[in-house]
Amino acid sequence: MTVVIRLDVMLALRKMKSKDLATAIGATEANLSKLKSGSMKGVKFETLDKICEVLDCQPGDILVHVPNTQKQDK
Repeated sequence: MTVVIRLDVMLALRKMKSKDLATAIGATEANLSKLKSGSMKGVKFETLDKICEVLDCQPGDILVHVPNTQKQDK
């Protein structure tokens, strides 16, 4: 099982820069970059809530589950 972070997709759809999102949610650009790259081990629901509020989206728009069968096909 893999969870893919699609934050960069949502930012592009909303025509928003990472810097602007970081400022809006009170996070650092470095932490947002780690989240976008998937190198962060977790995210607080509070942070996810802020991201969804600013980007006007649902958590499922940002976090996508990819079953192992799909991962092996690549």
